[in-house]
Amino acid sequence: MDLAFTQDEEDFRHGLRAWLADVLPTLPDRPDPADWPARRAYDCGWQRMLYDAGYAGLHWPKDAGGRGATPTQHLIFLEETERAGAPYVGANFVGLLHAGPTIAAEGTPAQRARWLPPILRGDQVWCQGFSEPDAGSDLASLRTRAERDGDSYVVSGSKIWTSHAEVADWCELLVRTTPMGPGTPKHRGITWLALPMDAPGVTVRPLRTLAGTAEFAEVFLDEVRVPVDHRIGAENDGWRVTMVTLSFERGTAFVGEVIACRRVLEALARTAKANGRWDDPVLRRRLGRIAAACAALWRLTQWNVSEAQRTGGVPGVGGSVFKLRFSEVRQELYEAAAEVLGPDALDAGHEWVADRLSSLSYTIAAGTSQIQRNIVAERILGLPKGR
Repeated sequence: MDLAFTQDEEDFRHGLRAWLADVLPTLPDRPDPADWPARRAYDCGWQRMLYDAGYAGLHWPKDAGGRGATPTQHLIFLEETERAGAPYVGANFVGLLHAGPTIAAEGTPAQRARWLPPILRGDQVWCQGFSEPDAGSDLASLRTRAERDGDSYVVSGSKIWTSHAEVADWCELLVRTTPMGPGTPKHRGITWLALPMDAPGVTVRPLRTLAGTAEFAEVFLDEVRVPVDHRIGAENDGWRVTMVTLSFERGTAFVGEVIACRRVLEALARTAKANGRWDDPVLRRRLGRIAAACAALWRLTQWNVSEAQRTGGVPGVGGSVFKLRFSEVRQELYEAAAEVLGPDALDAGHEWVADRLSSLSYTIAAGTSQIQRNIVAERILGLPKGR
């Protein structure tokens, strides 16, 4: 991509800055992090403001309801909103960054018209029903079954680590429509469904994390009927559709957080200078290495977004390189934060302490680091599959 900004891109930046300066002071106070219904209302309110101003789904194709912005405009948007301290997607994370782009890439015109506008307006929240108690990193081992009965699938099973399930309207759900058999690859027979969370037979049990919040849940499905026209892609083609979803999750979903990490790093340096820890040359070198890693990740982000644009909007395997390194850098950043804070690192109410606990999940969420290394080895380096 061309890293020199055009006049149109600079005009876009200035217009966005002016809009942010006008609207951010009008936002209500952020809700308690543990109050997910209030957080949903706050996040969806912000999403509606973006929609009304023409910034929702900025980089989505125009025929999917987006603005069809260039990769550079998308990155400018992420930079400026993060720099201004604007809300992140929050409870809209799965819909805007996973399910929505997947439906835009794989859905029929009717499915796109049905689900994408409510996602962009902030009217509907999605959750992700992929992992199961015995199928996390080995996702292809999932056992939640869906049996065809006329114009519906009858779904039974359970999911775990389902993001935002307790406040979601819809779930991107992976089910097994053909049983696993001896000698049959596990990834065959999987189907991607859009599940209405208010359907009879759906039970949600929130899970409280180490950080004290409940953004994950267990979901139990007891003979839940899902219409066949809620299927994205063909029956038994769900694994390929899932790879599209995961490429968005690993390739472009974390880009805003890279900018956030750079902002935290600057705040760490200021805090270290204020409390005297900046005098430690080991700490300064550590923060310098993290700064260099964040700069490299931002360049990789620019490449990944450009690659997604070149290939029709779907990120490539470079997303696994990014996700692998970013999850490690984020943990390194908050380990450094604990060093800067000193005794205050034991204060569970401190934002950086909560983020440090959250960072522990990043080498697991969206595919473990081991899975990412396998993808890089096999699909980029061309090495043989491990046994």
